[in-house]
Order: sequence, then C-alpha cells, then structure tokens
Amino acid sequence: MKILFVLENYYPNVGGLETLFKTLVEKLAAAGHEITIITTKPFGGLPFKEEIGNVKIIRLPFGRYTYTFLGFLPILFYIRQMDIIQTTSYNAGIPAIIAGKIFRKKVVITFHEVWADLWSELPFMSKFSKWGHRLFERMLLRFPFDKFVAVSNATATALKNVGIPNEKIEVIHNGIDYIAFEQIKKEKEKAVDNKFNYLYFGRLGISKGLNLILDAASKFKIDFPNSKLTMIIPQNPKPFYNMFMNLVKEKNLVDYIEFKHQLKYQDLLDELTQTDCAIIPSYSEGFCYAAVECIALGTPIISSDRAALKEVVSGTYIKMKSQTTEGLYDALVKANKGDWENSPIKHFHIDETITKYIHLYNKMIQS
Repeated sequence: MKILFVLENYYPNVGGLETLFKTLVEKLAAAGHEITIITTKPFGGLPFKEEIGNVKIIRLPFGRYTYTFLGFLPILFYIRQMDIIQTTSYNAGIPAIIAGKIFRKKVVITFHEVWADLWSELPFMSKFSKWGHRLFERMLLRFPFDKFVAVSNATATALKNVGIPNEKIEVIHNGIDYIAFEQIKKEKEKAVDNKFNYLYFGRLGISKGLNLILDAASKFKIDFPNSKLTMIIPQNPKPFYNMFMNLVKEKNLVDYIEFKHQLKYQDLLDELTQTDCAIIPSYSEGFCYAAVECIALGTPIISSDRAALKEVVSGTYIKMKSQTTEGLYDALVKANKGDWENSPIKHFHIDETITKYIHLYNKMIQS
C-alpha cells in the first residue's frame, strides 16, 4: 500500500498520538508499504524533507492554524499516487479531508478523545478560548471522514454521543512492546530511599490536571516534608511552560519539585522504576500511554479514573475519589501509607494494534 499520513506533529515531538504513529509508520514500512508523512516543522535543525527507507517525511513551515486551513495545498502534490489517507484529530484533520475529497481518496481519522462538554471544565483557558475550541471540535466531527478510529472504548462512546454513526467507528486500542518493559523490570531494582517520591511525566496539556498537582503538592509538602515530586515535562509550548513555572514559584514549590526535560526514552523508563508512584490526575484520557507504560514496569499509579483510564488502569493503583485538589491529596496520603488497590494486569500489545490498522486499510481500499 501507499499510505499518506497527514499529522500536525510527528517524532521528535512526543505525545500519545506521536508515539502511536511513529510505531505504526515503522512497522508498515518494515512490511514493505510506502509511507509519506506531511507534518509541521516545530524544531530548528530538522530538514524540510527526509527519506528513511520506505518513509518520506515532508515538514511544512506552518504554524498549527496555518496548517489547518492551508495545509491541503501542498498535500495535493503528493496525494495522487496514494491509496489511502491517515490523519488524526485535531488540526490535521481538516487539510486531510479537504485534499481527500478533491481527489476522492478515503480518509481515516484517529480520534484520541472527544471533549464536548469537558471544554467548560478545563483550567488555563479563557471562556472565549473554551468556546472557540469546542466549536472547532464540533466542526471537525461534522466532516465526512470515511472511518473514525477510536483508541479506546471510552473514545468510541464519546464519538457515538456526538452523533457519529456506529458503522463509521472502529475501536483500535493503542499498544506497546511489552518485551522491552519486561527486560527493564528484570534489570532495575528500586534504590533504597526513605523519602516518598511521586512523579508526573507527560506533555503540558490543559487536560492533564497540572493545576491539581501544584495545589495538592503545596499541601502535601507541608504535611509530609519527607516527600519529593519529580516532573518530567517538555519546555514547549514556551508560553505555557513559562506560565506553569511562574505558578511553581508562586506556590513556593521550587525547592520541592525536581524538573527534568528532554530525557531519552530509556532514561524516562529508568525514572519510572525508581519512583514510589506516578500520578495521572487527568480530566480526560483517550488511551493514556503513561498509565500503560507504568503498569508494564510495575510502577503504582494514582489515577483520576476518568474516561479511558477506567479501562486501561490495572495492577497496583489508587483511584482519586474526586477531580479536585482534595481528591489528589487524599490519594497521595493513601499512597504514602501503602494503601493500594490491586487487580489483574491488562495488556495492550502493539502488534495487535498494527494488525488491526493494516486490516482496516486493506478493507477500505478494496471496498
């Protein structure tokens, strides 16, 4: 197959969908399929064009909104030879569907999550911004994509709730390679430390519960001085990062939180083996690689138990009783006591993910 991926971000940008598509592209290319990726160029030093085996990457010098409304123009130069288009929510979906309809190519969109009414609940946004983003999401969901891939049953339910027909929805869970995680578990032993160490890792997203983390840490620091919070976060987008670091200073957490940036993936996994627990107080998760990776390493989790977290969290965990500062604080107190819940581990294998995507593409091309 010749598959065109229209993505707002691609590796080395890091996130759940970027992880999925990097793995999917590599596996498809290894199987002999020809892949073209059209994405943006967020980092200096990256070439505008790059070819790695069967993978051709075209990076456009567009911002996210320029890419949304003008990205279809350069896509038109590459689309003629393609069998199918794969895109994702949010900003890449519009140029993909416009180009696809012009040349009558089938377009698959992978939806990580649908927020709908959640927009009104999220922090760090003005009322106008919340209204605008919710309107944009509604508009995107009305475009005639040929198939909506939901990365969890929770996302599939959310798609149905906003009116996407059931026959247009395909559930394909994201996945990981468990062999690598099992090897790390065997090789790493947790260092002896009398401190209670808890950790957050992931992008600086408005839905990640970062406001709850800072507020809960402010109280936990006082009540449990023999504790430490580690935050492994990117330094982009710069305005959000600067705003967040100012909040850290305002709440007197500079000496309490250890920040780490741009870790290699292996170093990140090593960090996860050395913490007492990882915290995931998200307002919503479409799948949550962070949770699945921690579970694979045997790292306990504090979970908000929202959206897809209900279906992916297993092993050793504590569920927050409410999506509040108090809910996270109380969960941290339980974790410090070792008052964990346990359940059989659920597995999400990357090979199953890839097989389902290939089956879907073949079925759509042949229909």
